[in-house]
Amino acid sequence: MSSPSPTEFDIIFAGGGTTACILILEAGEHTLDKPAHVQPYQFPFHMAPTSTTLTFNVGNPSPRLNGRAVIVPCGRSVGGGSTSNFMAYTRAPASDYDDWGVEGWESKNLIPLMKKLETYEVQPGCPTHGYMGPIKVSAGGHKLGICEEPYSDDTDDLETVKRYIDGTIGRRSDAAHCYLYNQAQNLNLQIWVGKRVTRIIFEDKRAVGIEFTNDPVSCPDADRSVSTVKASKLVVVSAGAFGSPAILEKSGIGAEAVLKRCGIEPLISLPGVGENYRNHNAVLVPYLAADEAVTMDPLWRREKSATEDALAQWTSNGKSLIASNGIDVKIKWRPDDDELKAMGSAFQPRWHEFFRDRPDKYVGPLIGTLPPRNYMMAAYFTLYPASTGSVHIKVDENGKETLDFTTGFLDDPSDIIPINFAYKKTREICRRIPSYRGELADAHPKFPEGSAAACREASGPVDLNAPDIIYTAEDDEAIENYHRDRVQTSSHSLGTCAMKPRAEQGVVDARLNVYGVRNLKVADMSIVPKDVGTNTYSTALLIGEKAAMIIAEDLGIDFNV
Repeated sequence: MSSPSPTEFDIIFAGGGTTACILILEAGEHTLDKPAHVQPYQFPFHMAPTSTTLTFNVGNPSPRLNGRAVIVPCGRSVGGGSTSNFMAYTRAPASDYDDWGVEGWESKNLIPLMKKLETYEVQPGCPTHGYMGPIKVSAGGHKLGICEEPYSDDTDDLETVKRYIDGTIGRRSDAAHCYLYNQAQNLNLQIWVGKRVTRIIFEDKRAVGIEFTNDPVSCPDADRSVSTVKASKLVVVSAGAFGSPAILEKSGIGAEAVLKRCGIEPLISLPGVGENYRNHNAVLVPYLAADEAVTMDPLWRREKSATEDALAQWTSNGKSLIASNGIDVKIKWRPDDDELKAMGSAFQPRWHEFFRDRPDKYVGPLIGTLPPRNYMMAAYFTLYPASTGSVHIKVDENGKETLDFTTGFLDDPSDIIPINFAYKKTREICRRIPSYRGELADAHPKFPEGSAAACREASGPVDLNAPDIIYTAEDDEAIENYHRDRVQTSSHSLGTCAMKPRAEQGVVDARLNVYGVRNLKVADMSIVPKDVGTNTYSTALLIGEKAAMIIAEDLGIDFNV
């Protein structure tokens, strides 16, 4: 890269998230060595309504959600969601990538990049894992006792959760620290924070730079005048499933109807921009735990003594609950024949169309975690929901630009069936855990009076061989209504600038080039054309590595896998 002037660079990245990694513009702020980002236990605090490390995207009210408007957060800092996510390490089945049907993105071509990016501290000698990469993967610095309870010998399903935590020093392993801040001596890389990209500048349909302004949240007292910076070789949009389609539409790339409603002169008609929004539907259900159970509660309640003791140990050796996310158990679940029958006829078409002949496709993971107070939290979400939504820009009645966001959650009737069944499945698991002390009734379905499924406190668990709860039709109705009131995001947003053929509402080709223009790429989770059965940080990192390889090839730069 040549030595840039303050107004021109070779390559500009619009977005400083997990995939973006030289000028990088990020609306949020730096995260370097900030405890809120490097101490794993602090991840829930980013969800506070006053948080500035996330952007809270409000969906349109949906009748499928009993009129609710779901809020979906996304990362808003250098490193994006990797600096604030739950740090759960999972990877998608190889067939997920093969199902994309995109040349060069088959699993056989991606596994070397998966290995390149990680240092897998969990177990040596695994052929599909890497041991010299920047991203550290470990069991974390502390294991909660509840996960040792009744099912840890079930090697077919149960898997101790790995974490994006450096097992030696107990710090979060995020894209900012592992790819950017360790390049402090690289004078060819610049990161400008508090800068919101407003649009891409084109000359004869060739991207030559971007316009930006000071972000009103990160820089509340700064002026809002528009500045420009030029890119001599390439502009890469890496602003995520919400930001990337918005930048394209504000630049005149998208569906003509959307652009005209916002008074934007169309440059390229790409109706797929902002469409194909996908996300895993999640539900979190609390259970009461024994008083003697070790939980994250004291730290998450910010109790001074417990926090100081844990911090002292963490500072000394990288251990203690400071180095934990509280998520210790994961089950990827496929129904057996009896369970499939019990799920009813509404799910059968989806099962036969998508799941039946794909044994590596799980209906969903069931996760155990511990939020404040002595609770166990059972979280379950669908990995491959059929419903899709959309993300577009719009101008409100006051002339303010905002998002027109439709989540699509539960729009397809097959999506709620496995969620309803997962409630029953996780409840039976939790009832058999020694620390179980009943249900927090107000946070469970409102079962009819006298129902055998009624929720209540308990003195202890049921016997491992106890019969399962029998649910009536009225109980099932209560469970479904509960889910329409409660289903939420997993923050795994993707798909809104899909890597598909242009005729199929694609936005970018296999080399991440935006159709119809030159010198413009998109590289983030928005390019993913279909759901991936995983916590999506692993896929975002993979896209970043693949994008780096593609850009290096385009520019004639050596790239070693």
